[in-house]
Amino acid sequence: MGIELDTGRCIGAAMCVLHAPAVFTQDEGGVVALLPGGAVRDEDPEVEEAAQACPVQAIELR
Repeated sequence: MGIELDTGRCIGAAMCVLHAPAVFTQDEGGVVALLPGGAVRDEDPEVEEAAQACPVQAIELR
C-alpha cells in the first residue's frame, strides 16, 4: 500500500493530523504533508481513518 496526497485538493481541515499525527503534518500554508518516515506507516489503521475523515478526499491509499 502507499499514500498519495492531493495537495491541490487539501483545504487544511487537519483531520489527517488529528487521526494519524505520527504520519501527517501540515506545511506553512496548512496543506497536508507526510512526516519523515510517515510513508512507511501506510498500513497503520490510523492512516485509513485519516483518509476516510478527510472532508475533500485529499488522501488516497493505494
